[in-house]
Amino acid sequence: MEKAEFMNTLTIPRKLVQNDDLVVVPRREYERLFRFWAAAELLTASQKKAINKGVREIARGKFFTSKQVKHELGL
Repeated sequence: MEKAEFMNTLTIPRKLVQNDDLVVVPRREYERLFRFWAAAELLTASQKKAINKGVREIARGKFFTSKQVKHELGL
């Protein structure tokens, strides 16, 4: 006997879809992102400031790759 397969149907209100307000991700990905952002909320103000500074430096190209660091350290 074959196992019956069912497809769930979901109706999404138009106002949720306007202006790219709706994002659909698999549950596991959502849970991973949720844990990441929940942990980010535990950061102190100085930690957040340091992270933002690092992100800005990376955007400006002010960083070293692990390969460059190893080379400079003679590893």
